[in-house]
Amino acid sequence: MSEVTTMAYGLSRRELEPRVRLLPGEGGRDHLTSVEGLAALSLDALSSVAYGPEAIVVVLIAAGTGALGAALPITLAIAGLLAVLVVSYSQVIAVHPDGGGAYAVAKKDLGPTVSLLAAASLVVDYVLTVAVSLAAGAASLASAFPALSGHLVAVCLGGLLLISAVNLRGIAESARALMLPTVLFIATVLGIVVLGLFRSHPAAVVGTAQTVPVTETLGLLLVLKAFAAGCSALTGVEAIANGVPAFRTPRVKRAQRTELMLGALLGLMLVGLAVLIRRDHVAPRGGVTVLAQLAAGAYGSGWAYYATNVIVALVLGLAANTSFGGLPVLMSLLARDNRLPHLFGLRAERPVYRYGVLALALLSAALLVVVQADTQRLIPLFAIGVFIGFTISQVGLVRHWAQQRPAGWLRRAVVNGVGAVLTAVAALVFLASKFVEGAWVVVLAVPLLMLLFTRVQHYYDAVGAELGIGLIPARPIRREHGGGLVIVPIGEVNKLTSYALTAALALGSEVVAVAVHSNPQTVRELTARWEEWDPGVRLEVIDSPHRSLVQPVVDYVRRTAEDGRQIAVLIPEVEPRHRRYRILQNQRGILLATVLRARTDVVVCMLPYRLPL
Repeated sequence: MSEVTTMAYGLSRRELEPRVRLLPGEGGRDHLTSVEGLAALSLDALSSVAYGPEAIVVVLIAAGTGALGAALPITLAIAGLLAVLVVSYSQVIAVHPDGGGAYAVAKKDLGPTVSLLAAASLVVDYVLTVAVSLAAGAASLASAFPALSGHLVAVCLGGLLLISAVNLRGIAESARALMLPTVLFIATVLGIVVLGLFRSHPAAVVGTAQTVPVTETLGLLLVLKAFAAGCSALTGVEAIANGVPAFRTPRVKRAQRTELMLGALLGLMLVGLAVLIRRDHVAPRGGVTVLAQLAAGAYGSGWAYYATNVIVALVLGLAANTSFGGLPVLMSLLARDNRLPHLFGLRAERPVYRYGVLALALLSAALLVVVQADTQRLIPLFAIGVFIGFTISQVGLVRHWAQQRPAGWLRRAVVNGVGAVLTAVAALVFLASKFVEGAWVVVLAVPLLMLLFTRVQHYYDAVGAELGIGLIPARPIRREHGGGLVIVPIGEVNKLTSYALTAALALGSEVVAVAVHSNPQTVRELTARWEEWDPGVRLEVIDSPHRSLVQPVVDYVRRTAEDGRQIAVLIPEVEPRHRRYRILQNQRGILLATVLRARTDVVVCMLPYRLPL
C-alpha cells in the first residue's frame, strides 16, 4: 500500500493517521495592514477627487454657470452610490476571501460567460487606470514645470518603471513607500475643504477666465451625463475586493475595514469639494484645474498652492499602484481557472505575482506610447470597464442572497439591486456619450480578451484530457534497482504523475512524491485519490499559505539532504509539440530546477512528457 503523510489543516486524526502528515511551509510573510492597504489599493479611488468633480463641472457648464448649482445634488447621488458600492464590496470580500471581486462573484453566481466579461472588463480598466494616472500626473507636473511639456511620455515611462520596480519587491514594500504621499494628499484635500468652508470668499483666484457658450439646457440627459462623468471618481473602489489575499490575517476583517475607510474618506472629500464648487460658483478656467482653483481659494496663491499641486501630481502618478495591487491577483485567479497561462499564477519567494506585474507594466507602457501620454485621448476609454464590473458584482450578489437566503438576505439583495441599476445606467450613459470619442476601443477590446481567455481554456481542457486529469491512471511500473532517494514534485493524480513515478522507480530504491497545497479541501481530495490509486509510493504534502511552489520544495529537499544521503529530484514537465503552445504551459518546473541547482547539491532531472498537441 502507498503511504501518504501530512499534518494540520484541521483534519481529524481518524481522517489522517497514519497516512497524512502536513509539512511546514513558508508561513506568513509581508502582507498588508488596513492602513497599508489604504495606501496600496485605494490611491486610485482617493486621487479621483482631482478629476471627478471637474468632470461634473465640465459637463454642466454647457448649460451656463447657473447650472453649476446642480453639481452638489449630483455629487450627493454619487456619494450615495459610493456607499452602496462600499457595502456591496464589503459583502464581496466576505463571500470571496480569495479575491477576484466581480470576476469571483460572476464565476460563482452568474456563469462562465459573464465571468469572462467581468474579467476582461477589469483587465481593461486596470491597464487604463495606470495609463490615465501616469498621464494626468505628468500633465500636472508639466503645468508647474513647462520644460517637461515636450517629454510627457518619458516622464510617464520613468514613473511606470519606478512603480513596477517597487511592486516587484512586494506589495507590502509598495504600501510603505506610498504611506507618506497618501497621508499628505488626504490632509491637503481635507484642508482645502475645511479652510474653504471657513472663508467667506476665496483667498485667491487663479487661471484665466474662459467664455463657454451655452449649448444645452439643464435637462435630464445633461444631468445623466454629468452623473456618469462624475462617477469616474468611483474607479478603484473594487481594487480592495480584488486584492484580499494581500492582507494580513484576519484578511476579511482587514480588507473590509480598509473598504469602509476608503468610502468614508472619498465620500467626505467629494461632497466637501462639491459644496465649495456650488458656493463659489467655480467654473472651468484656462491653465488650471478645478481642484487647483479650490486650493487657491483655500490656501491662497503662495507656497501652499504650489505644494498642493505638486502633491496632487505625485499622487495621481502613484495612483497607478492600485492596479499593481489588483490586476496581478486577478490574473493569478484566471491562471488558476485555466484562462490565462499558468505562469501568471506563479509567486516568487516574496508574495508577488511578478509575471502579472510585468504584463501590466508592458501593456501600460505600450498604451502610453501609442497615445503619447495624452490624457484626453485616454479619458473616453476610462471607467467603462469598471462600471461593467460594478454591475456584474452586484447582480451576482443579488443572486447569491436569493439562493442562500441567510438572515437579512432581502435587505442586502435590495441594496445590491439598487446599486446594480445605478451602475448599469452610468455605464450605458458613459458608453453612449463617449463611443465616438474612443469608447469603441473598449467595446472591441473586451470581446477580444474574452476570446483569448476562451481559447486558452480550450487548450488546457485538451491537455487535461490527454493527461487523464480526474481519472485514476495505471499503476507505475517498479523495476529492481538500487540507489538513493528520488523526490518527485507533483500537482495531482494523473497520467503525468504516473509517468514520472514510473521513471523515478527505475532510478532509485526509494521514491517519495511531494505536493504543495494550501487548501484543506484540495489536500483531502488529493490524499483520497492517492490512496485509491495506491501507487506504492509515499506522498508528503507541504502547506504553502502563499501558494508558492518553489521555496517549500527547496526547504523540503534541504531538510531531507541533511543526513548526507544521495538525492535526485525528478521534475516532470509537459512539453507541447507546437512551440506556440509552450507559453501556455506552467513554467514552475523550470523555475524549481533553476533554484534547486543554485541552492542545493542534489541531482536535478527534467522529465519531458510530450503532448500530441
